[in-house]
Amino acid sequence: MSFSRRNFLIATGVAAASTSVLSACSNGDGKGSSGKVPTVSGSKTVKIDVGTKADSTGPAPEVTGAVKGGTIWSLDSFDMDHLDPAQIYNSTEAAITVPILRGLTGYKIDDKGGAILVGDLATDAGTMKDGGKTWSFTLKDGLKWEDGSEITMDDVRHTYERLFASFITEGPRYIQNWLEGGKGYKGPYGGKHLDSIEISGKTVTFHLNEPRGDFNFTLAMRGYALVSKKHDTKEKYDKRPFSSGPYKIDSRQPGKSLTYVRNEHWDPKTDSIRNAYPDKFVFQFGFQSLASTDRYIADRDNDRYTVSIFNEVAPERVAQVLTNAKYKQRILTEVDTATYYWPINTRRITDPKVRQAINYAWPVQQLQTIRGGAATSEIATTIFSPVTPGYHKFDLYGKLQKGGGDPVKAKALLKEAGKVGQKLVIAYQQSDNSVKQAVAIKNALEAAGFEVVNKQVDKSTFYSQISKLDNGYDMFAAGWSPDWPAGYSVFFPCWEGSQVVDGGTNWAQLKNTSVDKAIAAASKIGDPDKANKAWGDIDRQIMELAACVPDYHPIRNWMYGSKVGHVVYDSANTCIALCKLYAKK
Repeated sequence: MSFSRRNFLIATGVAAASTSVLSACSNGDGKGSSGKVPTVSGSKTVKIDVGTKADSTGPAPEVTGAVKGGTIWSLDSFDMDHLDPAQIYNSTEAAITVPILRGLTGYKIDDKGGAILVGDLATDAGTMKDGGKTWSFTLKDGLKWEDGSEITMDDVRHTYERLFASFITEGPRYIQNWLEGGKGYKGPYGGKHLDSIEISGKTVTFHLNEPRGDFNFTLAMRGYALVSKKHDTKEKYDKRPFSSGPYKIDSRQPGKSLTYVRNEHWDPKTDSIRNAYPDKFVFQFGFQSLASTDRYIADRDNDRYTVSIFNEVAPERVAQVLTNAKYKQRILTEVDTATYYWPINTRRITDPKVRQAINYAWPVQQLQTIRGGAATSEIATTIFSPVTPGYHKFDLYGKLQKGGGDPVKAKALLKEAGKVGQKLVIAYQQSDNSVKQAVAIKNALEAAGFEVVNKQVDKSTFYSQISKLDNGYDMFAAGWSPDWPAGYSVFFPCWEGSQVVDGGTNWAQLKNTSVDKAIAAASKIGDPDKANKAWGDIDRQIMELAACVPDYHPIRNWMYGSKVGHVVYDSANTCIALCKLYAKK
């Protein structure tokens, strides 16, 4: 899911729907102000199982010491591009909509951020038949929309049929690809239903064109949350979705703020995932990370009740904050499962030697320093994260040996290709830190013989713009975590040739027959060890083609106000678990 879109990784291929998933986490030592910035270590693989029907039954376990009432605020740099669940394919959008959007399945977070897959609107995590080609889910009783009307099976069928509508361009495409008869279907607005979505009583049955042992995990993506048929405003739904969760949208000022208030028709007995302690959430946008960090440090007035969805400790303040025992009490540190990388547009930069030259020239050490050093990120040499089952350690372009890049090797490759002076148009998001990194990248690549043109792109629409086929860029910053526990969800959406479409996430626009065949073969492997090896081999295969420049694996450092209670990690959405927070009295 775009920038660090998802955070689940499973040790197996398609057949393993209930075994180990990864979520890495570790904190600093918490000791006083030594002046030395702590590094993060001790990443571990955490198992995420499929929960039982009892696990899926609400209400969610109470948070010890939590109190109801008050307002939780946020300080973030940018607003959401999408709120229509079918358009959500970005981790910040997924995170911020947990309180208002519910799906058939979801992740139940414990007090330490660990997770199990459970039924959300469904009574359990689903029943699989035919080796995974048929899946059934039954709706719970007592489910209502924010206007008090019942959530019906018509809403369920409509939600998945509208995924095929022409105006749905930005969200995940898995279900559209897997449902029998989906090819050529144009959505429900002409009155035609999809036969592979079968409704009987309170049960929906999906008939797939291939076995998917992980289909229940796929449905837990925010992109597959339910939509009210009655209140479906098509394109306009993106601005004001209808709530099935404990909160609903009260007001929105695009680019400035988004406010949630309680949804009085939400019944906690139907929800095993969400608590609802604050009366209100007020998300505020337009704050760069330095400004928000300084406000967290000052910890005054409403800022005492504030968290961030996106903004982390600013690089300029990392040393000050992470070496101070007082501030560290208000820091949540997590090792992310994402890899941030720079896709190289293979339709524009067609020569692998040129793409390899970019990799050799990349100034990884300088970029890490700009981001705040080893306390904020780990240098990446692969597409897989090191904490991902299936990860194979390799460094094809010598980044760990030459952190400043190897301009000599890069220029030699350009000469071999006859491309010295190759022009590169590079897009990056608007932020003070991004500007610094863009300058470092430009200097390094020009030292290697490239001509570089940097282009700033608005953060709010960045992923929408880079997802266009004719975006005019040779490179741009992106990032990815798996959409659900399977290596398939790393490599199919980002590197399989059929995903080179407008609004798609194969940002490198890579169409390679060997890679496509390898992805298809790996997705059918049921043995965990063999599947892991296959996905790791695909990682190396793509890096040999130099279709991207792996940059870093993020270490998250979120600071929050002193009056925010129970700040834990939501490993499902790479963020603070909003529905576990409370405002201290």
